[in-house]
Amino acid sequence: MLEEEIKELAKKNFTEVLNNRRHLHANPELSFEEYNTSSFIKSKLDELGISYKSMANTGIVALIKGDKPSSNIIALRADIDALPIQEVEGREYGSKNPGVMHACGHDVHTSSLLGTAKILTQLKSKFGGTVKLIFQPGEEKLPGGASIMIKEGVLEDPVPQGVIGQHVMPFIEVGKVGFRSGKYMASSDEIYVRVTGKGGHAAQPQQNIDPIVITAHIITALQQIVSRVADPKIPSVLSFGKVRADGATNVIPNEVYLEGTFRTFDEDWRKQAHQKMKRMAEGMAESMGATCDFEIRHGYPVLVNEEKLTASVRSYAAHFLGEENIVDLDLWLAAEDFAYYSQSAHACFYRLGTANTPKGITSAVHTPTFDIDENALQLGTGLMTYLAIKQLGN
Repeated sequence: MLEEEIKELAKKNFTEVLNNRRHLHANPELSFEEYNTSSFIKSKLDELGISYKSMANTGIVALIKGDKPSSNIIALRADIDALPIQEVEGREYGSKNPGVMHACGHDVHTSSLLGTAKILTQLKSKFGGTVKLIFQPGEEKLPGGASIMIKEGVLEDPVPQGVIGQHVMPFIEVGKVGFRSGKYMASSDEIYVRVTGKGGHAAQPQQNIDPIVITAHIITALQQIVSRVADPKIPSVLSFGKVRADGATNVIPNEVYLEGTFRTFDEDWRKQAHQKMKRMAEGMAESMGATCDFEIRHGYPVLVNEEKLTASVRSYAAHFLGEENIVDLDLWLAAEDFAYYSQSAHACFYRLGTANTPKGITSAVHTPTFDIDENALQLGTGLMTYLAIKQLGN
């Protein structure tokens, strides 16, 4: 049976995939600076005899064609960049680049897709159609490598019927995978605000226009956008994580600077909220004698898993792993630039369990202690291979 043959090949290739993952983990590169990572991927594709071309500077798109006649096309995506995080010490395969770490599992995604590519080349005689491999840079940094690759034509020539993405999930035990149909991950916008008043001696507030008090009012008032203006059926989050006022115990500063994020699950409401937040903040500052520069930098859109494709992928995954190893996911307020693919094509973004609670492998992504149970690599390569071949109609 096909699934058994794939599982056997995933087991046979496991050591190579493991070594690739550890190499990538030890040599992380920041978003849009993945030059050595890109060269490493190309060398592995060369070894497999897979044709490819560069996109978005450090990105790569490759094609694998099955020997059987078919015009069907499916795309598989992996991201390749790392984060500006200092990894904990003491790991055999820990980062060699100070302040840079694969803390979001992109080394897992890349090594898994390379492993999938190898199995697909070993099984070319067993399937028809074309698998498009997307190794994408810059997922962690705006404007997102996905948006650039799409503009450069990654979803064209040939056009895939669907795009599948796999991402680690440290809250799901190894051996399991998670799915959610429809809206899954939120849009994510960055907010930068500067409130300018008139500073002076803190003992003489009547002579000043206190930007700290005004900013406090603005922060509190803006929460009404979420709690009283948004439709309660649309999850929305507005959070400010940085507030800077360079005064002192007896000094009121001239200005206050703050940064935050706005996330939601509806693109129309997202646009409305932007306008309402900006108007409220600027109007409130003006009413108190200050000025407010309110900038919103558009981030990633809402990630939507197309229902038919996701149902199909979930069904194949259940067949490959067993229904007991399929987890139903809830809405996730984090953001992913895979959302751009989901806005441009039928897409399915699913979660690969990487936790091992008994072994203490439970740290969240984007933390210095993040790691995976590396047995997930075998499942990750095998499952993605099976999903691709089945989606091609074999």
